[in-house]
Amino acid sequence: MKKGTDGPLVGAHMSIAGGVHTALERGAKIGCRTIQLFTKNSNQWDARQLSEEEISRFRELASSTRIAPLIAHSAYLINLAARNAPLLERSRSAFLNELLRCEALGVAALVLHPGSHGGAGEEDGMKRIAESLNLVHEKTGPLHVRTALETTAGQGTSIGYRFEQIRGIIDGVEQPDRIAVCIDTAHVFAAGYEIVSRQGFLRTMKEFDDILGLERLAVIHVNDSKKPFASRVDRHEHIGKGLIGLEAFRLIMNDERLRDVPKILETPKGEDMREDVRNLAVLRSLVRRR
Repeated sequence: MKKGTDGPLVGAHMSIAGGVHTALERGAKIGCRTIQLFTKNSNQWDARQLSEEEISRFRELASSTRIAPLIAHSAYLINLAARNAPLLERSRSAFLNELLRCEALGVAALVLHPGSHGGAGEEDGMKRIAESLNLVHEKTGPLHVRTALETTAGQGTSIGYRFEQIRGIIDGVEQPDRIAVCIDTAHVFAAGYEIVSRQGFLRTMKEFDDILGLERLAVIHVNDSKKPFASRVDRHEHIGKGLIGLEAFRLIMNDERLRDVPKILETPKGEDMREDVRNLAVLRSLVRRR
């Protein structure tokens, strides 16, 4: 198995079909230095508890492959801004469970779509998300894993398509050090942040730093976009094949401030992962020799 220790800090989201440890095996097979995974079925609420054997096997593989940091993504069903009380309670319980699974596996950050307010308004949604995170934090005590709030495209009533909204959530969290941020390139582009040109990219990163702080950036989802700038529609495309284009990814790959931030693909692929291999090669090819 290849060990992910050389080159830029890039990887891809990996399937856990066959067990959580298989995500590491798949990542190592194609030379990922970092990976993202679900710790359970992403389209189901419930999951059986991970066994000690599963946890041990995962941690041993993480050590031997040296793939790090490990990033997880929470289930799509979770909505910490839900207006419906049973759905909100179920979301909070599910997110608590996922945080604990990540802690057991040694995952550094759990990426979370902030939530959808469902018509209650953005301020109400932001407040409910912060309340949800506070309630979850009260039940866990200190953990190593951080929650990484993901920037969104702004579809429907989703929250997080402006940096200010994520800032508003963090400001309502009583333990803000437990909160990080995930930038998704396709999402910010669709939300109206111009990252295609050097000037636009630098302006966007300055805005991010001013509002949220680059030290809070835990992961970048490197995805091109099938949908136009400011369309508010989330559709991922292969690197350089979409409407963002290669220049933005060249800027990301060569920004010294982002060197140690894991850059993870969430682009379409088949079981053989050949698309990941191509996209990773493209990203590596963009790095200027130092």
